[in-house]
Amino acid sequence: MKLRALFEPGALFSFKDFRRLFLSSIIVTIGTTAFPMALAIVIIDSGGSTTTLGLVMAAKVLSGTGFVVFGGVWADRLKRKYVMIGADLTRAFLVLILIFVSGANTPRYWMALVVFLVGIGDAFGGPASSAIINTVLPDSVLQQGNVFRGAISRIGGIIGPAIGVGLVALIGARLTFLLTAGAFLISVALLSGVKESAHVSKEVHEPFIEELKDGLRTVIEMPWIGAMILMATFQLLVVVASETVLLPVITKREFSTNTTMAAASAAFALGATLCSFYSLRIKTNHPGRVSLLLWSLFAVIPLSLAWPDQRWIVIAYLIGGISVGPWDAFWPIALQREVPKEKLGRVFAIDQAGSVGLMPLGMALVGPVTNIFGERNFLIFAAVLHLLVNILVYRVPGVPELKTPSRISSASVDSSNSEQEKP
Repeated sequence: MKLRALFEPGALFSFKDFRRLFLSSIIVTIGTTAFPMALAIVIIDSGGSTTTLGLVMAAKVLSGTGFVVFGGVWADRLKRKYVMIGADLTRAFLVLILIFVSGANTPRYWMALVVFLVGIGDAFGGPASSAIINTVLPDSVLQQGNVFRGAISRIGGIIGPAIGVGLVALIGARLTFLLTAGAFLISVALLSGVKESAHVSKEVHEPFIEELKDGLRTVIEMPWIGAMILMATFQLLVVVASETVLLPVITKREFSTNTTMAAASAAFALGATLCSFYSLRIKTNHPGRVSLLLWSLFAVIPLSLAWPDQRWIVIAYLIGGISVGPWDAFWPIALQREVPKEKLGRVFAIDQAGSVGLMPLGMALVGPVTNIFGERNFLIFAAVLHLLVNILVYRVPGVPELKTPSRISSASVDSSNSEQEKP
């Protein structure tokens, strides 16, 4: 894919509003990926335990999960850019407050409270940013837009962790938090210029709760969507939660440095970015099959932490990044194709809530569970569970094709009729 071709008339970056979204997302992603690195280092360096780190990090995920369905409803009721601007302003203010509650002598529950509130901002910003692509791009470049949107988080992830670790070392955690707040404010300036097309077909909305229930009904009526969300729920509960908490703990303990943690995170982002762009070249009628096969490779990450070696961990995270790449190309476009546009914000919110719904519990339990069963045994169990869940979900109708079964049958009939009509 030539860079110049992306800016030609009708190409992805010829759309000014998408360019603004793209830059905004890069800046916010860099800030948000630097933020947890700074947070983890502050807690560990001040003598915090694995359990303390897990609880504080879980606070952000907990609020992000608990409030995301509300964010999804508002993303379908208001202009999505307004929801994103509100979320960024709120997070900027809260990160500034974190500067005053991150001292070594400050009780950690104050930090957990602020991080919890930051997660509410994530809950409103996430669904809106997922659904807004439909309102600034035509269908012809929508899949490219989804891949670039996914790649934004990967690109930020390549440099964000290193920036977070480096800034804490150079200027301290408080100034790092200050720069994170600045990133959110720059995002607000960029989003204010986005001209979003109308996306809500109804002039009068149903009551809030009814619209929320309508989003849930939409997911229930498409079992393959629910199956994929449940898959992510259990895998994030055990596998992702364990590696998120244990990566900084193990690398600090085993190698006496934060460099391995930053290098592993960057390798993951690099692998995911390269694979997501390559996925644009894949032409298949079974995108779910391709995605699940590669997603199985994520099991190497907990195994690398079970037998920690600096090079092996970085390589494993690179492979783990490759395993998530196809989701950027296939999953959003499947939802955008199958779900009515006026319900898309809610479905993306349910996807996010269901996927990470139990992850805070997993993060909070990593410390106690590893104390009982041992780190290595738990990490091996996580790897095996990841593979078993993939196998079970693959058997759900519609999952291999990421499409509602009735539409698969219709497409097969149409194809058969076309073949019969040929001379």
